[in-house]
Amino acid sequence: MELTGAQALLESLKHEGVDIIFGYPGGVVLPLYDAMFSDKRIKHVLVRHEQGAAHAADGYARATGKVGVCLATSGPGATNLTTGIANAHMDSIPMIAITGQVATSLLGRDSFQEADVTGLTMPISKHNYLIKKAADLPQTIKEAFYVARSGRPGPVVIDIPKDVFTSKIDYKYPDKVDIPSYKPRTEGHPKQIALAVKAIQAAKKPVIYAGGGVIAANAAGELKELAEKCNIPVTTTLMGIGAFPETSELSLGMLGMHGTAYANYAVTDSDLLIAIGARFDDRVTGHIAKFAPNAKIIHLDIDPAEIGKNVRVDIPIVGDVKKVLRALLDKIGPKEKHVQWVEQIDDWKKKYPLSYKKDSQLKPQYIIEQTYEMTKDRDTIIATEVGQNQMWAAMFYKYTKARSFISSGGLGTMGFGLPAANGAQFGRPDALVIDFAGDGSIQMNIQELTTAVNHKLPIKIFVLNNSFLGMVRQWQELIYDKHYSHTQLCNNPDLVKIAEAYGAAGFRVTKPEEVRGALEQAFAINDRPVLIDFVIAKEENVFPFVPPGQPINEMIID
Repeated sequence: MELTGAQALLESLKHEGVDIIFGYPGGVVLPLYDAMFSDKRIKHVLVRHEQGAAHAADGYARATGKVGVCLATSGPGATNLTTGIANAHMDSIPMIAITGQVATSLLGRDSFQEADVTGLTMPISKHNYLIKKAADLPQTIKEAFYVARSGRPGPVVIDIPKDVFTSKIDYKYPDKVDIPSYKPRTEGHPKQIALAVKAIQAAKKPVIYAGGGVIAANAAGELKELAEKCNIPVTTTLMGIGAFPETSELSLGMLGMHGTAYANYAVTDSDLLIAIGARFDDRVTGHIAKFAPNAKIIHLDIDPAEIGKNVRVDIPIVGDVKKVLRALLDKIGPKEKHVQWVEQIDDWKKKYPLSYKKDSQLKPQYIIEQTYEMTKDRDTIIATEVGQNQMWAAMFYKYTKARSFISSGGLGTMGFGLPAANGAQFGRPDALVIDFAGDGSIQMNIQELTTAVNHKLPIKIFVLNNSFLGMVRQWQELIYDKHYSHTQLCNNPDLVKIAEAYGAAGFRVTKPEEVRGALEQAFAINDRPVLIDFVIAKEENVFPFVPPGQPINEMIID
């Protein structure tokens, strides 16, 4: 059948199972928006900033496991997507970013709203395309989704000139993809798996270190089975939160700079570290030469480039996490219970629990604990902004399911949480979606409240308001002798009034005894977003804290 390039793009997206696009229109993408006016099979969500579109697509992908799709026009529209593209790239999130481009006859002429999107996004995407012929659209879309989903997931950028949207083609969607230079290995090498089995059986003090790759591979069930079968404690990265139930006695919580003391001590003292879908980033390892100094390391990852990149690895296994874990489980028998090791970890847990000073001030940890108590039996997704709010949410809420924690890890993007929460709510409309935010980060993309209001998204935004850029201030306190240089947020706006101006519900909490009532009130509102401005202790810090460059077992605990 004969279709325009714009119609062919929509038809191709439907073939890939796309049901929603987050976008913002502009001149060169008007042919595509005109096609969407007639063809409403794919829902379009109008955001209020292109960065919000990228983060919403990212949040949708994290919450559902599907590929998120965002759309922007040429020039500044495309460049506004780049922070969100880089964010998805750092955290290995499958996403398709479609950008409009000036007509092919105007390329390279510094035309109005022209930007070199392929050049800009090459280092921050898994792959990118500039389509110069409408006939190439179907095959390119097929390849792009395959690349985004397969192997180590990631964002793929498709830049489409205006005349490609309007050209007509004889449309046929391909039924397969064959990219000779791209063949991700999914099956682990049998010899390496045998070596891993032998190492696990010989270990006296093993620890599993699980990252976001476990969630990406939908392998949380296999991880739990391995941990319980071999009685091995599990610690997770920030991106791995939810991959292993934190209510389990084997859970060590998160490790690293703001990890639990017992996770950091266990990793440091271990004789076998089983890294699964993790990349040994600096926030996890601290002083890298002193990271797990006595441990043999098994590293299981689908991306061979990550193995050996940051730490020495004794047993590398390249393959799909789910398949390799299943192969391990099929070959390994139940292990002795590591009684002394488990007792040592239990002793650390009793001696160094996650705690905070309880007094008359409103503490963020208390707010998160109460949120957990009131939502633990519901299908709940926690999104976060970046900073202290993010770390407190990671530490004081107990996560038991994969895809229940959505946060910017590698890039640390302020302004991520609100649009990501919107995307998560679109993807999982029956879930309770909560965004923990700081008063600094919420203002980065606060315009996305309009998106939530227009679509009656019942997201809850809990602002932990300390009138500071909290995490930066904490570093200034602990490392720079309390030189609070430009981190105090003077003349902060009234966030409750802002929420109400957008059409959301808003109220303020200043005392601990008001918390549960406010949460009950927020959870009862289901026809619009709710923002609660929690006015918390101004100089509350996140502990434990490993100072930069120090080994992870040398923490400031409180």
